[in-house]
Amino acid sequence: MAADEVPGSAGTTASFSLRMGQAIFSSAALLFMSLGVEFYSYTSFCFLVTIMGLVIPWSFTLGLVDGYSVLFKCPLRQPRLLSIIIIGDWVLSILTLAAACSTAGVVDLLLKAEESMCPPKICRRYLISASMAAFSWFLSMASSLFNLWLLPSLR
Repeated sequence: MAADEVPGSAGTTASFSLRMGQAIFSSAALLFMSLGVEFYSYTSFCFLVTIMGLVIPWSFTLGLVDGYSVLFKCPLRQPRLLSIIIIGDWVLSILTLAAACSTAGVVDLLLKAEESMCPPKICRRYLISASMAAFSWFLSMASSLFNLWLLPSLR
């Protein structure tokens, strides 16, 4: 398969869409988590906020690079640069999944406690935040896999 035929690889419109989706879902996760002023009380919530704070600039920057690449027909076909993008995507994907899962687990525990330690309205916000982080993880992992699929054809 030729390098230009991989959909979603760096420098394509599909990659641009994936990156913007990651940035939007990560921003939504951060927004819903930050609406509840009590998020700092739990480590997993702070972990989610920290990871989303890393994912947003990563995805937005790579989205800008993809947009530039698409507009000026300058494909990203450098193996070292693509390797850095793949490693960054994998690391942030794993951290995003861990943050989303830990947040969902803590919210579930808080909701099922004998005396609810979390008002339902706030807990729903935390669950929405975890869901948005999971959607961001899905897009990030897809982007990483597309780039990983492209990498061997460049060597």
